Amino acid sequence: MSSSLARMWKVAMSEEVGKALQSVVERVNQAAARRPKTLPAVPPRLVAVSKTKPPEMVVEAYRQGHRNFGENYVNELVDKASDPLILASCPEIRWHFIGHLQKNNVNKLLGVPNLFVVETVDSAKLADRVNSSWQRLRGASTQRLKVMVQLNTSGEQNKHGLPPEDTVSTVQHILSHCAALDFLGLMTIGRYGYDLNLGPNPDFQTLLGRRQQLCDGLQMPLERVELSMGMSTDFDHAIEVGSTNVRVGSVIFGNREYPNSATNTPAPSPEKTAKSVTEEAAKKMQHLTVSKP
Repeated sequence: MSSSLARMWKVAMSEEVGKALQSVVERVNQAAARRPKTLPAVPPRLVAVSKTKPPEMVVEAYRQGHRNFGENYVNELVDKASDPLILASCPEIRWHFIGHLQKNNVNKLLGVPNLFVVETVDSAKLADRVNSSWQRLRGASTQRLKVMVQLNTSGEQNKHGLPPEDTVSTVQHILSHCAALDFLGLMTIGRYGYDLNLGPNPDFQTLLGRRQQLCDGLQMPLERVELSMGMSTDFDHAIEVGSTNVRVGSVIFGNREYPNSATNTPAPSPEKTAKSVTEEAAKKMQHLTVSKP
């Protein structure tokens, strides 16, 4: 690619990412305003998921004022967070790890610069491993690592996460035995493609219920326990029913591009993707009644 073409590509990319990000931020704020007043008034955090996307796109979103970014794979997060362009251009970036974490990858993940939270702790044993690794890596530092406990709310075999009935005991274990960890909240991925015309997402309702049970059992205020739920196709609804942390990728950055994909058709621009998803969400929201947890 010639230098002039490269500049044109960067300008176009910057405009598309900027417009798409602004559109998503507006939708996040609008959904938060529609929440029932009975829910904790915690401003939702938007996590821009940059999976398979180049560092330049992360930098463009950062230049638009965005700070929270998520990655699904340890190796990709390590590479991206250590990229010279991101290190130089994004000093205040906050990385969220949102993929399945294997115990043998814990040390590698915890060495990531600007790691903000691990959202996918799904067992007491994994919590112990993360806790001991963080203590060892950080030495005398008193900074605790934020973690969320991931629940498998849909019961699908191919989904990772803790059985919902183990929520209280696992969080209690973290609070009592993992001094280097700061429990932030609960996370779920949920069933893909749920039809909102059928009513509120049952996976989200399960997470809400488990948070209530957790807070009742451990005498914790609801606003103390965040909820990470909602992605590109359903984050509006997730926020309306109480999500405080949504993970949005393709609506901001465009469809993901995989090197071994069987198709080579160009991905739609983030702006077009955002528009189509927005229209689809709007149709579904017309039929949706938000139920209180």
